[in-house]
Amino acid sequence: MSSTALRWFKSSYSGSDGGNCIEVAVQPTTIHIRDSKTPATSHLTVTPTAWTAFLELANSRAC
Repeated sequence: MSSTALRWFKSSYSGSDGGNCIEVAVQPTTIHIRDSKTPATSHLTVTPTAWTAFLELANSRAC
C-alpha cells in the first residue's frame, strides 16, 4: 500500500518541535511505521502480533 494512502498518526506525547518521533498507520492485517522527519522515505511494515510484542517490551522497560 502506498504510504500516501495510509492514515498516519504520532503519539500524543510527541511535541510539535520536531525531535525523534515515529508515525504509525494501522491497517487490519499490518502496522506501518515511519520516521516523522522523513515521511517520503520507506516505511517498516509489521504484523499486529509483532507490533504488540514490541509495545509490551517497550512498556516493560520504560522508566
